[in-house]
Amino acid sequence: MQNSSFPELNTPERTLLGPGPSMTSPRVMRALSAPVIGHLDPEFLRVMDEEQQLLRLVFQTKNELTLAIPGTGSAGMEAALCNFIEPGDAVLVSVIGFFGERLYEMAKRYGAEVDRLERAWGEILDPAEFESALKKKNYKLVALVHAETSTGALQTGIPEIAAAAHRHGALLLLDTVTSLGGIPVEIDRWDVDIAYSAAQKSLSCPPGLAPLTVSERARQALAARKTPVANWYLDLNGLEKYWGQPHAYHHTAPCNLHFALREGLRMVVEEGLEARFARHRANAELFWEGLEALELSPFIPLEYRLATLTTPRIPPGVDDAETRRRLLEEYNIEIAGGFGPLKGKVWRVGLMGYSSRRENILLLLAALDRILHG
Repeated sequence: MQNSSFPELNTPERTLLGPGPSMTSPRVMRALSAPVIGHLDPEFLRVMDEEQQLLRLVFQTKNELTLAIPGTGSAGMEAALCNFIEPGDAVLVSVIGFFGERLYEMAKRYGAEVDRLERAWGEILDPAEFESALKKKNYKLVALVHAETSTGALQTGIPEIAAAAHRHGALLLLDTVTSLGGIPVEIDRWDVDIAYSAAQKSLSCPPGLAPLTVSERARQALAARKTPVANWYLDLNGLEKYWGQPHAYHHTAPCNLHFALREGLRMVVEEGLEARFARHRANAELFWEGLEALELSPFIPLEYRLATLTTPRIPPGVDDAETRRRLLEEYNIEIAGGFGPLKGKVWRVGLMGYSSRRENILLLLAALDRILHG
């Protein structure tokens, strides 16, 4: 077989404005291309230590057990559940969209007795609803999504929900995949026990690592397990020994992905969390203003609308897939469609991390105007 059958890889440089991955800074890409070294090399262990320190700053926590799980955000979700669920445990899951549904399905697979606290896609829950549910049963774990990527809704009242969980002896697990690095996530102040995220959204790194942080309260629950963690690869007992002393071999770490995440986190800290949150909010408001001018009203009410991901309604008579095809082929812009009950009803537009820039917003608005209005 001739080499000409397999031409050199030449992927396009897209303007990535979907729900993830976001665009990646040249600084992060340079870090990704650093020489490969061993996963127990002293220099790599030093990088891991710095990565942990940076993750604590971005999560706004002092949690000792803070690390990056090898895998995408779904691996972070899996790790957050499998380490704290034993067969028969009672678990309460908030379902307000697709990723709450995934939490529910994963928890069931680990043998939990799972109850749902549910609202229609696009709505959020009131903290009082958690309090009411927690009075009815002794739950070990309460799990919810902070920023629901399928709808663009921000679940508010996290400190109140955490307080309710703790009053009733439960741990609080928070999905911050679409919020960490783009909108406030305050693990210690909110008293969250377990939180996970993903490298490829508001942190603007390549997919493949899932930041995770665990409180001392949750670590005690992990130590009190009566059965082994059901997932060997994601068992925090082994991962913790690799990240900390004695740096015992656990798996072959994707070293260059860690180099990239370290640089992405460095950029977050360099910009400053408050400045970064303000940038995301200002750019989102610019986008929302432009959408209203195009008569593309956002699906989510302003009071709990995400700054990192917007779901504009698709006007009657507009072909969802055809519009997205033209954006990609004619303007090199990627956005995503809705799915589940929102399929064909909304687009999902991510303004996260390095993608959240005025020039990208104005380009997308102009392209939509040309496509929709000629």
